Amino acid sequence: MAQSTMKAWIYSGTTNGLEKNLTFDTSASTPKVSGDEVLVKVLSASLNPADYKVPEMGMVAQKLVIGTPAIPGMDFCGEVISSGPFAPGQLVYGCLSRPSRYGSLGEYLVVSANFLAPVPEGVEVDHAAAIGIAGQTAYQSLAGYVNAGDRVFINGGSGGCGIFAIQIAKELGCHVTTTCSTRNVEFVRAIGADVVIDYSAEDVVAKLKEGETFDHVVDHIGVPAPLYRESNAFLKPGKAFVQVGASAMATFAERLVVPGFLGGGRRKYVVFFFKNTKEDLVKVGEMVKTGAVKIQLDSTFEFQDTVKAFEKLRSGRARGKIVVHVANS
Repeated sequence: MAQSTMKAWIYSGTTNGLEKNLTFDTSASTPKVSGDEVLVKVLSASLNPADYKVPEMGMVAQKLVIGTPAIPGMDFCGEVISSGPFAPGQLVYGCLSRPSRYGSLGEYLVVSANFLAPVPEGVEVDHAAAIGIAGQTAYQSLAGYVNAGDRVFINGGSGGCGIFAIQIAKELGCHVTTTCSTRNVEFVRAIGADVVIDYSAEDVVAKLKEGETFDHVVDHIGVPAPLYRESNAFLKPGKAFVQVGASAMATFAERLVVPGFLGGGRRKYVVFFFKNTKEDLVKVGEMVKTGAVKIQLDSTFEFQDTVKAFEKLRSGRARGKIVVHVANS
């Protein structure tokens, strides 16, 4: 049974950055279970940019969407405490659908049974914790859009989502072209990329225009700025340009609203919206189990070093997922 209080990292504001407002609370209240929710003891949590970007959107996000004081974190792997459809002590993994008041950087969280999956045999706890947001995002940005034999361009191949996307696209039978910096060229090749464009040494758009056309584009970073505007030169008519992430909300807005005849893009533009489903969790988990997708961890941090983990995340220099060890089994 869970205790009435727990250890957790708490924030009530985000001035100068969420990580500068985190405090360690040794007597935070343990969340209560209701409906189809399951109480989970968190063993490991993996960080995502949304963990700080959403709270930093302002008071509306903090007060109305999340509620404060709040515990950050969405991805996790842990042990079932209250059974629901699971056996007590069973290892499960998953993620919250959005930042909430009780996140994965607390010793316990509650989550709908619909968003939990048993950890596949042989998959490590830290690896299962890294699947939730990035794994499902990568899968959903490709499945339904591509077929075996398609040529896919993935912009930003060495980040959390990009690493999953390269491997999942290869598992779906696609030829993959991706971008990264010089230091990550061999890394993304090793995980399956067929063609790598070094954005620190080459003009990405010019390079894409030189080659064959693509059946699908997934953009994780939103740069270079002309990428979507010029996509008609390298993306086949009727095919989708899926925008998963960008450093600024203005990128989404500009690419959405500027029509082609005024200098905007002339290909189908899709803003990606994450869907949290047990089905997709299980699919990606099975790919990890079979080795088709190999989890790439940039670094692991102990619970007391959570602030350092967020600093590493914000640096933008992580190659793979950042995991925090919340508790020991």
